[in-house]
Amino acid sequence: MKNPFRYFKTAPEVTRLAVMMYVRFPISLRQVEGQFHERGIDICHETVRAWWIRFGPMFAAEIRNKRSRSMRTIVQWPWHLDEVFVRINGDAMYLWRAVDHEGEVLEVIVTKRRDCKAALRFIRKTMKRYGRPKVIVTDKLRSYRAAMKVIGNEAIQETGRWLNNRAENSHQPVRRREHAMAKFRDAKSLQLFASIHSSIYNHFNQDRHLIPRNVFKVNRSTALAEWCQLAA
Repeated sequence: MKNPFRYFKTAPEVTRLAVMMYVRFPISLRQVEGQFHERGIDICHETVRAWWIRFGPMFAAEIRNKRSRSMRTIVQWPWHLDEVFVRINGDAMYLWRAVDHEGEVLEVIVTKRRDCKAALRFIRKTMKRYGRPKVIVTDKLRSYRAAMKVIGNEAIQETGRWLNNRAENSHQPVRRREHAMAKFRDAKSLQLFASIHSSIYNHFNQDRHLIPRNVFKVNRSTALAEWCQLAA
């Protein structure tokens, strides 16, 4: 594998840090530029934009592929599927999201409609990457039921008033980023950012409220060390 940083004068550590700061935290490109200026590193906000567009998908794909390989070797727990509308230039687009029982995002796609065709594409893409789950929890959107009939998953679908709260809560980080970025410009940029953000969010999300402080510190250090080895 060729070194992806071979044509860049900046150290790979700086590039990884810039991508992580912009995607992981709800800050703007100019705020990332300011953070690096305080550390004595002179970069432009357009440089940060170029880095996350070029290296973000690469880092996210490496994290996603590692997770999908590990998930295929174990028994799948329940999945939670949900969709939320995002307004782009006055038009309503739909962001579909699949999360597992721990709240980690499995797959995200953006569509113009939320009909059976869109739901079928979303479910097939998720199952192709991660396998077949025991249970699929959804809301009462009819498109899910129609798509489940097509692929033969109707028996494992569950719906309920509060059963899908885990998927609905997973939209909050993207909503915060949407506000910080003053909304998304087009569906392509939303799809790109959502797919990168989900993988990086999964990588650094340690569920601090569920584990002791000493375990959290070890997991946080491990996640940061693994991040520094991406595309090495």
